[in-house]
Amino acid sequence: MAINEESLVKKASYLRITARNLADGMKSGSFRSLYKGQGIEFSGVREYIRGDDIRTIDWNVTARMHHPFVKVFEEERELQIFIIVDNSLSMQVGSGKRTKYDVAAETAALVTIASEMNNCPLGAVFFDGEVHFSTSPRLGREQTMLILSHLDKMKEKEHNGSVLGSAITGAGKMLKKRSLVFVISDFRSADWEKPLTSLAHKNDVVAIRVIDKMDEQLPNVGTTYFTDCETSQMLKLPTGSPKFQKEWKNHYEASVHKWQDICVKHGICSAILKTTDEPLQILSQIFAKGSAV
Repeated sequence: MAINEESLVKKASYLRITARNLADGMKSGSFRSLYKGQGIEFSGVREYIRGDDIRTIDWNVTARMHHPFVKVFEEERELQIFIIVDNSLSMQVGSGKRTKYDVAAETAALVTIASEMNNCPLGAVFFDGEVHFSTSPRLGREQTMLILSHLDKMKEKEHNGSVLGSAITGAGKMLKKRSLVFVISDFRSADWEKPLTSLAHKNDVVAIRVIDKMDEQLPNVGTTYFTDCETSQMLKLPTGSPKFQKEWKNHYEASVHKWQDICVKHGICSAILKTTDEPLQILSQIFAKGSAV
């Protein structure tokens, strides 16, 4: 099921077939309690009827109307979903047929279509060095096609820098009710920890870290200059040095462990998605387990 140059919009029918089992997993897997009911939400007031619990009396309205009114609450039944997708320059890396952004976009597309199948409102934020697209959660096929088209358009952006932290913060401000939020990124950015944990305090968050084998080990091309994708800092690196290769791997492993520790500490469901993985398989594992993959 490797993604190719065909646009996600054109592949929507095929992805819809692929996402059918994923849609069922949203309702029957580890997030089913979130889907069935997120809690009790205030919906309005009505006049007091004898026998009502006096603890539900709205004293402010009662004082204005000069006779008792009680608060009315309803259980929330609708699962709202939000996706945050990183398209910064480091996401353009890919040692095989697909870049990190390719697999991230396919993952987001599957979540988008599965959300529509389950009649779930869906919103999104797509970014690189700036936020290029955002939409509040909405229902329907039109919203699905809007999101798929912008996932395609993101491939045409310049990708400079990364505003991962700002994108997460902005998403949190857009969400007016508890939601299931997917953050799909390689997390090769600064200042995302606090926004991510703040988001997780009010929402159920799935952090999907997209990786390529070059994140762990660079090819031996001798001593050459590299430019940091996000900061534009230029460094001369001895890629043929065993010591350098060891340090590169150690840095990668330390950053992944730090990310995983943050996720565990704050109740964030974490998953690693390789550029050689099938997104459907990883998403199915997430909905089946609801814990670190």
